[in-house]
Order: sequence, then structure tokens, then C-alpha cells
Amino acid sequence: MRKLLSAILVLAMILSLVPMALADEEPITLTVFRGDPGDQPADDNKIYKLIEERFGVRFEFEFLAGDLDEKLGMMIAGEDYPDLFDGGNSADLIINNGALINLLDYINPEDTPRLWAHIEPQKARLIEKNEDGEDVLYIIPNYGLTDGDQIVNEVNGPAFFVQKQVLAWAGYPQIHTLNEYFDLLQNFLAANPTNEDGTPYIGFDILCEDWRHFCLINPVQHLMGRPNDGEVLVDVNSPDFHTETFIDKPYAKAYYKKLNEAFHNGLISKDTFVMNYDQYIAQLSSGIVLGMFDQAWDFGNATAALKDAKMDKNTYVALGLVYDPEYVDGREIEEHYVNGSLPNVRRGFGISVNCQCPERIIAMWEEMMSDEWQLIFNWGIEGEDYYVEDGRLLMTEEQYAQRNDSTWKIHNRALAFFESSPKKQGWILEGEYAGNCWDPANQPEIVLGLMNEYDKEFLAAYGYSKFADFVNPPIELAPYGEAWQIDYTPVDVEHQDFLDIQDKMLPELIMCDPADFDALWDEFVEKITPSATAFGEYMWQAVQAEAAKVLGE
Repeated sequence: MRKLLSAILVLAMILSLVPMALADEEPITLTVFRGDPGDQPADDNKIYKLIEERFGVRFEFEFLAGDLDEKLGMMIAGEDYPDLFDGGNSADLIINNGALINLLDYINPEDTPRLWAHIEPQKARLIEKNEDGEDVLYIIPNYGLTDGDQIVNEVNGPAFFVQKQVLAWAGYPQIHTLNEYFDLLQNFLAANPTNEDGTPYIGFDILCEDWRHFCLINPVQHLMGRPNDGEVLVDVNSPDFHTETFIDKPYAKAYYKKLNEAFHNGLISKDTFVMNYDQYIAQLSSGIVLGMFDQAWDFGNATAALKDAKMDKNTYVALGLVYDPEYVDGREIEEHYVNGSLPNVRRGFGISVNCQCPERIIAMWEEMMSDEWQLIFNWGIEGEDYYVEDGRLLMTEEQYAQRNDSTWKIHNRALAFFESSPKKQGWILEGEYAGNCWDPANQPEIVLGLMNEYDKEFLAAYGYSKFADFVNPPIELAPYGEAWQIDYTPVDVEHQDFLDIQDKMLPELIMCDPADFDALWDEFVEKITPSATAFGEYMWQAVQAEAAKVLGE
């Protein structure tokens, strides 16, 4: 009864915030495509029921199954577009094929002040010019438009990851270089070949499927001391932002030779090069994979599964590894994995040209950018999912535990919609709850106060207060942003050839007889040089152009 009363009170509060133009609309169902695998929300999901009752909107979700580019290609060929369209890491495909409307036809300071205020500080990065020279915005970033100082309590992006139990077993060492990392894995595996159930551990996994082949390709740039720029290395200290592909350079050879050594030492399984994403997540969720290179958001489902199973020692720590000096002519490389705050350009929901009610979606988003709705999406229902004490947003241990439970989420959070929608992030800067965080996982009282005991003891052994302490603080964002966000379409053929050669030959290099490695590497460089040259030269020009746009030159 108390929960029902709480929900009714919240509904009454929100009703007063919704314009009559929305509240009186006929009920509709919006079709939604997400370019990632996901879980269907439960029919009784309380947040979707709030949305339906206040906006008259229901959602019909489709999540990615299979190859993203193939799926998008089929949709483009048949012009079979959903109302809300998230193209994931291939959003350029749907934009360049005319699948999305220009949101600036509906978003402006007068009619949608909340949405405009949200994008205005980063409009130089977000608003582009179309072929006719008109301003266009196809997607409001789903992440990265933050308020206040950047909050980094844990690494949510790229890193070399290792299970906490491996570091604990080794006496909580500081691991900073490539050799130290693989020595750690090798030593643990030699002493602990199986888990308590007798299942063999896997030393190091490499996900290669589809666009997630970044797990195979991207580590080199980070070992060289740079944050994520996709498939190029940018010298931010050069006046012209010298940009080059890195995969074909001598410094890349050192990484794949190290993987070749690890493969023949039994750390890497042949299966890693043929497994799909679901199989990869299943392996991580079982707790048998000791380490991998990935981005934390990419294996969030595995982390949740491990937490649900109380397998805290099998969850992962992000390490910012760099090359040992012996690999880079004796130089000491400074680690930079975490970049300055950056909008997730061209990532999130766009509205398709097939949608019959774009005005209604924009009006709904405008209202959902209110503090009240953002609290609902992030924190839930007051008195049920969180409580307020002396102006602080807080959760009990039970509330925080249920928030991290995967089954609870499908009944009580609107993640399938909210993850791809515009949202507030960072600090709450104004109003009744100023000084709190939008995301409960960033709230100071929760970061450590409601952390499980294993993690508290683990951090205490290192003298750290948060897991982001394992890497250096964020560096200043380069003027061009991050190069992976640049549209590759003008060199699409060369870029695809560049990727295809890597996808085929890098696993071959890792698995080949060590005696054949040098010759096969030379063959790889010879084959990839034409496409690498074309792609690298294009990216250099594009990086300069993007920097000039932001700098106003």
C-alpha cells in the first residue's frame, strides 16, 4: 500500500508538469531499434507505466541480434525504419542514407528551452552542415553532455582489465606495463589453473566480432599513452595534429608479438577468435576469464551477473597499461586512458523519416529533461527506490543492491529507452537537490558507503578510495574531440579494406609459429599499407578540420 501511495503521489506531481497538449494526446506505440543487444522490459515495468500514463506513449523495442551493419543495410534497403532509431557504432550509415530527420527543425531556444540548453554548450561539436550548407543535428548524444566538473569514480571506457582476485593473490601489486600485466596473468594461471569447481581459467580473452574488434585493434594507441582515438594515433603536441594509423607501425608489432608469446604459453584460447559477443559475455559472467582488453560499458552485463552471483572477487579492475621502455626505444610513456568530458557524437536516438509524430517525441523529451523526470530515470521513485535526508539523495543497502540486480531492472527501470535518450549527467547544479549527482553510482555517500565489503577491503589494500585511482586523472580533451567520432564515409572502401586485413591477419599473427612471426608481420604491413595510407591521410585532414571548427579558425 505504501509503494502504491508513493507511486500515486509521484504521478500526481508529474501530471502537473506535463503540458495538456501531451496529456490529451491519443495513445500511440513507438517502434524502437537499439543497435546493441539488450533485455526486453517486463510488461509491469513501473517507469514505462508512468510514461504511458503521462504521455500516452508505449514502446515496441527491437534489439540487435547478429551483425549490426548487415541489419542496418537491410533496413536501409527497404526503408524499413522504426520511429526511434539508435544505429549504435554504425550510426553514420543511417545518417548518410537519409534515415533520420533534422532535429533542428523542432529544437530551438524558444520552443524547447531544456533541450536547447542541453546541447548549446557543445553545439560546435554537435551541429554539422549538410550538402546545402544548412545546420543539421540528427542525434542528441546519449552520453557525455555533463554538468559541472567531470566525475570519474571508475573507468567506464577502455582499459586492460584483470580480475580482482588475481591482484589479491599477487599481494596487491602496482601493474603499469604490458610485461608486468602478462607476467601477472601467467603466474596466477600457473599456480591456479582452475577455479574451485575445477573449471579451467582462461588467461586472456580477445573479442573480435563485428565492430567490437576494437578489443583486438585499439590497445596499441593506449600502450603509446593516448586515450581513445579509434584507429589512429594523433600527436596532440604537433601544431598540425599529425595523425597516422598505428596498426602497421613498428611499435604495434611489439604488442602482437607479446600476444603471440601469450598464446603459445596457454594464456589465450583459439576459441577467442571465433566466439561471438554472447559467448564472450557468458565466459566473463562465469568468472573464468582472468583478463582482457575492452571498454567497461561493453561487458556491463557480465559485471552485473558476477555481482548478482556474489562473485565479487571475479569482477574486474581497469588498469592503464603502457609499453615497457624496451619496446619504444627506452622511452618512459605516461598513461592517459581517461579523456576529458566528451559528448558521444552521433550516438543515441535519432527520429526516423518514417515517424509520423516527431513533434510529440520532441515534446516528450523536452519534459523528460526536467529535474523531476531525470530523478525518476536515474534514482527511481522516492520512498521506494531511494530516500532524501537533509537534502541528500540516498539509498539503503537493500535499495542499492536491488538497483544492481539484472532481474529487478527489467521491472523497475526504463533502461532500454533512457540509455539512448538525451539525459543529464554529472552534478545537479540547481534547485532543491543541488550538490547531488544525477547518477546514484557517482553519489559520494554511495561510491564508498554502499560498496560491498570485498571491494572496500580491496581498495583499502591499495590505499585508494575509488577504482578510478588505478589510472591517471582525465587529461584535457583535444580540440578535435576523439577521432573515432569522425565520419569515415568518404574513404569507406579503403577503411573497410583496412579493417578486413586486420580482422583476418592479426589473429593469424597471434597464433602463428613464433619462428614465422617476423615474416608474417612484414606480409601484413605490405598488404595493409595501401589502405592504411589512404585512410591515415584522410583522417589527418579530418582531424585538422574538426579542430579548426571547434577552435573557430
